[in-house]
Amino acid sequence: MRTYRELFRAPEFTPLFLTGAVQVGAQTLSGLALGTLIYLATGSPLLSALAMFGPSLAQVIGATTLLSAADRLPPRATMTGTCLAFGLGTAALAIPGLPLWATFAVILSLGLTASLAGGVRYGLLNEILPRESYLLGRSVLNMSVGTMQICGFAVGGVLVTTLSPRGTLLAGAGLYLAAAAVGWLGLSPRSPRAAGRPSIGDTWRNNAWLWSSAPRRYVYLALWVPNGLIVGCESLFVAYAPRHAGLLFASAALGMLAGDTLAGRFVPARWRERLGAPLRLLLAAPYLIFILHPALPLAVAAIVLASIGYSATLLLQQRLMALTPDELSGHALGLHSSGMLAMQGVGAALAGAIAQLTSPAAAMAVMAAASVTVTLILAPGLRRYSSGSTLRRGPFRRPAPCLRS
Repeated sequence: MRTYRELFRAPEFTPLFLTGAVQVGAQTLSGLALGTLIYLATGSPLLSALAMFGPSLAQVIGATTLLSAADRLPPRATMTGTCLAFGLGTAALAIPGLPLWATFAVILSLGLTASLAGGVRYGLLNEILPRESYLLGRSVLNMSVGTMQICGFAVGGVLVTTLSPRGTLLAGAGLYLAAAAVGWLGLSPRSPRAAGRPSIGDTWRNNAWLWSSAPRRYVYLALWVPNGLIVGCESLFVAYAPRHAGLLFASAALGMLAGDTLAGRFVPARWRERLGAPLRLLLAAPYLIFILHPALPLAVAAIVLASIGYSATLLLQQRLMALTPDELSGHALGLHSSGMLAMQGVGAALAGAIAQLTSPAAAMAVMAAASVTVTLILAPGLRRYSSGSTLRRGPFRRPAPCLRS
């Protein structure tokens, strides 16, 4: 498959695309509403950042307990169930007078659910499409993320102002329920990709097997850390410009959409290895200008330019699939998704803490400098394992249970 038309003709790709797109719209609306609600209630950049990106921290728990289920549960039922859980949890966040501790308890439980949802969704994509079409398919899903975030943040900014943060949360909950309906009606029942019962032990053993390969370790670190630090910058948009946060988030989504479109459809295969490191540097470098507290137009331009660098993630995902056997594809992609989102939560917490001590602008510059540093440190290892000989998957032998005395 080389064109978008061929891609959307693939059985079940369209309902998978629509389910993910509606879910991203719901997440965007509810995230902006929740971050605004917490900031208005507390005036704290740290708590506002954690409200928007704190669910990602729960991904650490999910990655170490739930991921073996990503390949061992029926995809349609699991995707539908997780969308229903997101809808109910988001509606609960809109309850007036909900204590702050209860709000964060719901946020973390939703993050735990998301750790399973990502592995199931992207594992199903790998099942629906031939392996050589994965990059194009994933780029289209990422493009839908960018498009829905642009629309979601634009509409969310209006709804938060004209309706209320709580009303916007209810709108997000409704979208989650719509995503559940699309998935249930549009996707066919499928058997799990792997046999056996999900267990914490299997999750640990599979994680250890995936992490045991040096080429995969470098890919995972490059997927998780630079990205998470820059999301820390984004978590401060509400504190940096409370009245224009929706515009800043939409600008980031626009840049991400442009980058994924170029990388997924127009960049020749021979250039992809060469572009990885420059794109990861591009993701961070423009944020260094925030040390000067730029005016809104310059801030928007820097954010759009930086977010093009998110397309480096798409190229690394393709390399990860080249290094992973099919029967672990959902688990491997779930580990990528959970680790990345967990690092985004860590990045948001770090950025919020630095902003509490300094300012949102200074914190964004610090996080950008850290991301550049990590990218430079990882570059030699990624180059070392980029040759064709290292990108062979090899046989997967399920590790035996470990007995501890």
